[in-house]
Amino acid sequence: MKRLHVNVAVENLAESIRFYTALFAAEPTVVKPDYAKWMLDDPRVNFAIAARGRGSGVDHLGIQVETEAELREVYGRLTAAERPVLEQGQVTCCYAKSEKSWISDPQGVAWETFLTHGESTVYGTDGDLRTLTKGKPCCMSEPADPAAAKTASCGC
Repeated sequence: MKRLHVNVAVENLAESIRFYTALFAAEPTVVKPDYAKWMLDDPRVNFAIAARGRGSGVDHLGIQVETEAELREVYGRLTAAERPVLEQGQVTCCYAKSEKSWISDPQGVAWETFLTHGESTVYGTDGDLRTLTKGKPCCMSEPADPAAAKTASCGC
């Protein structure tokens, strides 16, 4: 079953954790010094906040899947959207090990599709993909083909 993913950049993590805990009537399932996440079932969403030196506001949206088959299905949807897709592959990001692909909508809103394989003790690495993220670093690793990164239109 798929789950909507929303990642919001925040300025004050503690204040934001208090707010979203009250809003969702649930404690976060993950809390780190610069990150918190709620895995909610009503509504079914993976909602994350991060204080990592970016401007505040919606950072990116996504679709989290639970199986390889769902990942292939959603990837098919990305390619059908007729926009450049960045296949990131296996990465460590947001204190998790995942397989990811990225796309941006016509307005430049970044969407990720991902399957999480396990936890990580580190947030991830900020690859230099500023051309894909409108100048903002993110936890994306360097692509296997740097030329592809220059032509893709997505981010995180």
